[in-house]
Order: sequence, then structure tokens, then C-alpha cells
Amino acid sequence: MHKGKAIIFSAPSGAGKTTIVKHLLTQDLGLVFSVSATSRQCRFNEKDGRDYYFLSPEEFENRIAANDFIEWEEVYSGTKYGTLKSEIQRIWASGKHVIFDVDVVGGLNLKRYFGDRALAIFVLPPSVKALRERLIGRGTETDESLMKRVDKAEKELMRAHEFEVIITNNVLEDALAEAERIVGDFVKD
Repeated sequence: MHKGKAIIFSAPSGAGKTTIVKHLLTQDLGLVFSVSATSRQCRFNEKDGRDYYFLSPEEFENRIAANDFIEWEEVYSGTKYGTLKSEIQRIWASGKHVIFDVDVVGGLNLKRYFGDRALAIFVLPPSVKALRERLIGRGTETDESLMKRVDKAEKELMRAHEFEVIITNNVLEDALAEAERIVGDFVKD
């Protein structure tokens, strides 16, 4: 039987974890992205089952009660995100490894759940100043949301040492190559 592994990428918003995860999915590493469930509304450019599993707040609560989640949390007031057990079973049954792009709390919860079947990687921005500039560069943040994200990032950065591997995303090409090497070695074992 296939012993699927779990690769967990966590980082503050704007550190580049999503860019790294998307790159790794294009490599021949046998990785499949874990689609999270959320209780928030679907945005215009999102698709159910591709971006998230969109559940109503009631459905989400019912799935919690049924113990269907590996982990879940209320990330912002009234908005919950979580990892469904069925999603991981689906990926492992296909003979692949699962890769996660999650916030720091979710990443540490997943690391605890999967134990030695998991590799938890923290993506470090070069600095908080660089992080702030990347978030501003996206053009999607209000002054208030930018402040919230930077405050959250500063707290998250203090937890980097709880991950097995830290990749500093200073030069993107270097971070991508390092991630490829580390994940490639882990899934080979």
C-alpha cells in the first residue's frame, strides 16, 4: 500500500508560500494540492472543489460535529477554514503525496496530526519591511487589512522555529530550487 506523505507549507501572508507551492505542483514529485474547506462565500473567480470546498456555516458546523476535519480554525471572525479527512484519503488513495498551503496555526496542527509522515516548511520573508512592500504591491489591501496582516505576520514569524525547515524567500529562484531539493528528498525516502 502507498504510504502517502504530507508536505506542509506555512508562512505569513505575502512571504511567497503560494508561489512556491504552485511551482512544486508543476514538478515531477507526485504532489497533489489539498483543497481546504471554508465557510466563507465563493468569490467571482473561484470554483468549488478547485479553490476551496465552499460550505455554508451550518454545513461547516455539522462537519465539525461529525469529526470530518483533521484540523479547522476560525481564521477571521465568522470565517472558518479546515482540512477534510476525506480530501487526504482521496489523494493518498491515488498514490500521490499531499501538499498544503496553510497559515502557521493550521500548519502546526497538521504537523502534529501527521507526525513523521509530514514535513513542515516555514517560508520566511527577507524582512517584515519586504513583506509589507509585497502586500502593498498586490494592490488588494486597504490600510486596515494591511495593518492586520502585518500584525499577524509578526506573531507568526515568532513561531518559525517550530517547523522542521525554514526557507528564506529572498531571491525567488533560490527559494524554489531549495524547496524542490528538500521536498524531493523527503518524498523519495
